[in-house]
Amino acid sequence: MKEPTKKMPVQTVPAEKKEGPSRLGLILGALFVILCGVLGAALAEALVAQNRMAGLAGGALAGVLLLALARELGKLKIGTLGGGAAGLLFGLLAALLLSALVGEAFPQNVRPLFAASTGLLLSALGVVLGSAAGGRYSSPPAAKGKDPAAKKYHHAKILDTSVIIDGRIADICEAGFVEGPMVVPQFVLKELQQIADSSDSLKRNRGRRGLDVLQRIQQNQDLDIHILETDFPRVKEVDTKLVLLGKEICGKVMTNDFNLNKVAELQGVRVLNINELANSVKPVVLPGEDMSVFVIKEGKEHNQGVGYLDDGTMVVVDHAKHRIGEQIPVSVTSVLQTTAGRMIFTKIRDEAELSQTGA
Repeated sequence: MKEPTKKMPVQTVPAEKKEGPSRLGLILGALFVILCGVLGAALAEALVAQNRMAGLAGGALAGVLLLALARELGKLKIGTLGGGAAGLLFGLLAALLLSALVGEAFPQNVRPLFAASTGLLLSALGVVLGSAAGGRYSSPPAAKGKDPAAKKYHHAKILDTSVIIDGRIADICEAGFVEGPMVVPQFVLKELQQIADSSDSLKRNRGRRGLDVLQRIQQNQDLDIHILETDFPRVKEVDTKLVLLGKEICGKVMTNDFNLNKVAELQGVRVLNINELANSVKPVVLPGEDMSVFVIKEGKEHNQGVGYLDDGTMVVVDHAKHRIGEQIPVSVTSVLQTTAGRMIFTKIRDEAELSQTGA
């Protein structure tokens, strides 16, 4: 019979609404295009005295282009628009001045072409440079529209699913080595509940352990921990959401996941890895030091025995295959630091003393 799982409240995040043009906007746009077509036909008849249909088509096309231009301009910042307008004005003035100074040197039939090309070139250059300068010095408008949690939990520590299930984070917090705000995103909490509801007994026990650890952390009065509702509905992977959240609030991701560690570091998000912390606080052992180790199994190489220290560090003992099940004194010969942890190579103390005496 499946045991009931501890439930924690999960708030669903509504899907984002796609904004589109309203019906009134479409009607007004169509009327504007028709009006431009009528004006184009009238101008064609007045100026050319023929080809009214061509004027109608040209006016309608100009109306469509103006609507598209107005829509794109509406997305730009005020500073960008102002800088572009100023650049256009200066470009036209520069073109007029250049035509007045240099235009006399060209033949009479080439002067209009020179003036038109100069005006187009300098006005385009002025718009580009002015827009860039205006956009650079305009204030960013999007900061007010962001989730207020991005400011409230600035530089917070974000707990990953793996570090919650691991459980050592609770001991570290109780020891007082973690300060500042800590957040648990809703999507991490949801993943924990899914693991706790799994049909696999191993996953179910891991999920329940994670919920117990999280409850233990929340009961610590010295910690400032919150459930953060920020989510990214368009992203499915929890690891990707953690990286995006770390970028948004400039936070540090606490994890034991090696792959998440590398991905977050590549994208400029700080990572606090509990495994790296555990390796860094292990006692330093130097060659020549003596210790006592309990040999529990045979090593990979010939005639080796293997034991472990209290912190889980593997100790390899030469010529100790026949001493399995015994507590023996050993002397350290070398220490190897790997990505998986630290390995200590030793010899039985009597043999180490004999080798030194023989040397």
